[in-house]
Amino acid sequence: MEPRVYGYARVSSQGQSLERQFDALIEYGIEERDIICDKATGKNFERNGYQSLKSQMLRKGDVLVIKELDRLGRNYTQIKTEMGELAKMGVDLVILDSPMLSTYDKDDLEKCLINTIVLELLAYISESELRKIKRRQREGIKSAKMRGVHCGRPRIETPKNWDNVYAQWKSGEITAVAAMKACGLKRSSFYKLIQITEQSK
Repeated sequence: MEPRVYGYARVSSQGQSLERQFDALIEYGIEERDIICDKATGKNFERNGYQSLKSQMLRKGDVLVIKELDRLGRNYTQIKTEMGELAKMGVDLVILDSPMLSTYDKDDLEKCLINTIVLELLAYISESELRKIKRRQREGIKSAKMRGVHCGRPRIETPKNWDNVYAQWKSGEITAVAAMKACGLKRSSFYKLIQITEQSK
């Protein structure tokens, strides 16, 4: 039985055009009826077309053609996951912009080698991107602190009568509820100020 060849195209917003990818898939020789398209929007990245393609259409030995590797996901972790799942399904992949990464028309050893290299590369890139994001966050916080900008949760404003109310509460003259009311503080802010006050002593 001849393998069935499917094409998949995706853009990340409704305003973007699929034409560039669609034309490349048609030029490769894929029938228009066998091209599945998605316009995935929102943080949930819903891809109904792609999920139907995987669960209902693709079978072992079939070929999936995409223009670029990043059509499989919106980040390296997702791309790695999708490539691994396609490999487990026995589906070959053709990447038009990166033919060296295609597994179609390769023997089992070559497929295994390509998948291993690509998956390890994607894992490395994903980890590098994560480290880069964390480094930028640290640098941003450091820069903000140097300019006197407070980072994190807003500071609790200390009420003008705090010292007096704190002393009364500490000595047992008033209850915590009365102290909160006198200072106009919420429970969490009240106990946070107590912690700050006692740590500073």
